[in-house]
Amino acid sequence: MANGQKPDPCSFIIFGVTGDLAHRLVIPALYNLAATNLLPEKFCIVGVARKGMSSTELTDSLMKGLRQFATRKVDEALAKRLLECVTCIEADPKDPSSFDHLKAQLERLEVARTTGGNRLFYLATPPGAFAPIARELGRVGLLKEQDGAWRRLVVEKPFGTDLASAKALNSELQKLMDEHQIYRIDHYLGKETVQNILVLRFANGMFEPIWNRNHIDHIQITVDEKLGVGHRGSFYDSTGALRDMVPNHLFQLLSLVAMEPPIRFDAHSVRSEKADVLAAIQTQSEQEALHNSVRGQYRGGRIGDTEIEDYRKTEDVKAGSTTETYAALKLTIDNWRWAGVPFYLRTGKALGIKRTEIAIKFKQAPFAMFRDTPIDRLSQNYLVISTEPTEGIELQFNTKVPGPSINIDGVEMKFRYKDYFKAEPATGYETLIYDCMIGDNILFQRADSVEAGWQAVQPFLNAWHNAGAKGLKIYDAGTEGPEEADELLAHDGRSWRKLT
Repeated sequence: MANGQKPDPCSFIIFGVTGDLAHRLVIPALYNLAATNLLPEKFCIVGVARKGMSSTELTDSLMKGLRQFATRKVDEALAKRLLECVTCIEADPKDPSSFDHLKAQLERLEVARTTGGNRLFYLATPPGAFAPIARELGRVGLLKEQDGAWRRLVVEKPFGTDLASAKALNSELQKLMDEHQIYRIDHYLGKETVQNILVLRFANGMFEPIWNRNHIDHIQITVDEKLGVGHRGSFYDSTGALRDMVPNHLFQLLSLVAMEPPIRFDAHSVRSEKADVLAAIQTQSEQEALHNSVRGQYRGGRIGDTEIEDYRKTEDVKAGSTTETYAALKLTIDNWRWAGVPFYLRTGKALGIKRTEIAIKFKQAPFAMFRDTPIDRLSQNYLVISTEPTEGIELQFNTKVPGPSINIDGVEMKFRYKDYFKAEPATGYETLIYDCMIGDNILFQRADSVEAGWQAVQPFLNAWHNAGAKGLKIYDAGTEGPEEADELLAHDGRSWRKLT
């Protein structure tokens, strides 16, 4: 949202408007955009529901959700102005005629609201509905760009469940519209610190010269969550930690850290470099995948004051389920910059701490000149980019302890966004939705990037599926995960950075 330009007039059409995503994130994000004067002057919200609901009922429901989930104090007058343009329309891809009705109503609204025919379709639905909805939108001509009006489709994750399904979904969507019209959204890329990775690397002369295999020992990417599966048992048991987090969230972080400098800061250049580095991840055999991974599943435990029940006792989880709630991987990138530098990724549910960070471990300085001093070891040099729970950047280095002897200890320099910049709390969707409206897809995944990500994780999916219960490690809720994850790094003489 750096340029702050006003988006074109448009209709914002939300499929799945009655669901949790729309209430918890999309509408609060639109409210925040309205509060910062970054919505179009001529704008309307169309909520598409499968069951009959009046526009008044939908508006009341969205207002209730906004009051509950807003990230800032709700100005009732502003909220009313935003939601007074809500119209509810019933449509279901199982009833094709309902999309003809949707088209007719939408065209009438566009005339009344003078939105110029620009349409942003947001699929806040289960992934199984992506292709059927897109097909019907295409059939009735709602996705065709004509007369200077733009048409864009926002698709939430997951983008497929494996390589084959991702290719099939991309192929289906690309038959209906051009790639530039498709916005595959990942809310992690809406976080300021994640976007700041590009600025940190490419706008500071001190970092990029050492951002390579000559100076970096390894990189750790961690996305740990304290919450268990909760009421998402049915979804999660058919998905698991690997599918849910790695090809999207963790690979987005990896691609920003590992990509080559783009020739210019535009969507094509940045997305091409991100796709290239994901394509350079070494494709492992199933045997290699088993050796270079750990999968775990949590059992009951306590996190703070909260009791977490066994994963297998969660509602809608199959008895004897072998679905992983924790995944740790070792990956390598086959290119000149990163040859020989391992990337360790870990993510899990029901862990003792909520933390998302990228930890870049620099190579150890020579110890020789200090061999005659009372120093047991040098502290490790890390550059840590944190997005949760606090957004910031931390540098760990060694310094002399005050006193007559040469004693060295590790210290930290910390930058926290909240200490330097005054910004209202956000959902993480504001920048992404705004970029959709102005047509900037730099933060959105391209088809080749999605497929490259699935290509890298497919051997792990296959190996774990074929292994069944064998190799699934059990860990207690509230811990750091299975002990075998420590061994994954210990084999290489390394260890995970201690999370605090």
